[in-house]
Amino acid sequence: MKLTKDLEFLKELSELNGIGGYEKEVRKYMEKHFLEVVDKEDIMVDGLGSIAARLVGDENGPKIMVAGHMDEIGMIVTKITDEGFLKFQTVGGWWSQVMLAQEFNVTTREGKVYRGVIGSKPPHLLSPEELKNPAKIDDMFLDLGVKDKEEVEKLGVRVGDMITPAISFTPLANPNYLLGKAWDNRIGCAIAIEVLKRLKKEKHPNIVYGVGTVQEEVGLRGAKTSGQMINPDICFAVDVGIAKDTPGTDMSVKMGEGPAILVYDGALIGHVGLREVVLEVAKEHNIPFQLDYLKRGGTDAGAVSLVHQGVPAMSFCIATRYIHSHTSILHKDDYENAVKLLVEVIKRLDRETVNKITFE
Repeated sequence: MKLTKDLEFLKELSELNGIGGYEKEVRKYMEKHFLEVVDKEDIMVDGLGSIAARLVGDENGPKIMVAGHMDEIGMIVTKITDEGFLKFQTVGGWWSQVMLAQEFNVTTREGKVYRGVIGSKPPHLLSPEELKNPAKIDDMFLDLGVKDKEEVEKLGVRVGDMITPAISFTPLANPNYLLGKAWDNRIGCAIAIEVLKRLKKEKHPNIVYGVGTVQEEVGLRGAKTSGQMINPDICFAVDVGIAKDTPGTDMSVKMGEGPAILVYDGALIGHVGLREVVLEVAKEHNIPFQLDYLKRGGTDAGAVSLVHQGVPAMSFCIATRYIHSHTSILHKDDYENAVKLLVEVIKRLDRETVNKITFE
């Protein structure tokens, strides 16, 4: 199936490998696309590796930050056994039951990529006790299909190398449903890029920063440093949310029914004044949206809200099925509507409006 240009863009972002601390390839990809919009001197990189592109509408206007985190969940190699199996440390939140018998890629420091699979015992060999309990991550290992440790070392695989899920981007039976790895949070990176591209052709009364942050999955770390670097007046963290439209959920947030605005998450109480402006613009332009909350976990908006004197911020999410696993599914219409809504909101955020949001 030949992909359209926009789907090819999403495919490329999804299939890049980059866990927390190893986001270099994602950053290079974002920089390439940012350079289609701004000059090199308008691109900044902080000390941890987050990247920001500055698009000026009004030099004296407020600074608006649109951030997606570049890192995906994965692992790093911690040990090579004598038999040639790889032990690992997870980077980001994994549930052990989604890991066994899944394929992963190991990327060496030289950029070579090797396929492996997390080993699992056949049910024939499991004891009654093992059958009752989930597998423990500490007991897992990655099988590269080699004879011994010496063969692994000859491949150039070393302790500290990155391990990422191995899966291809695929439009599903309904081609608006997009399956892929790393939607958490390459879809946020895609939105940050696309918002800048569309605003290039629009008049906007502010300075917009499209941002790719690092190490969100291990503590919102890049949001803290990039937020300090930019010192924005408003922040939108664009991330995935949890689709609640599968059996066993409450059907409160559904794929394809618009981006989800978080009123609350574990890192942030979404700014009420900012939310009201976003909802007003959505209704005015007939852009669908959903309201949601998250009991645990948070997005980069929580970290950015606390920089300097404080920043009105909100989490802007794409409902996604099966996040924090080997693969996930989202809806293309939600991506498009998130971009449309952010563009229209940013066009509304002049100095007077931002001051009203912040101080009234």
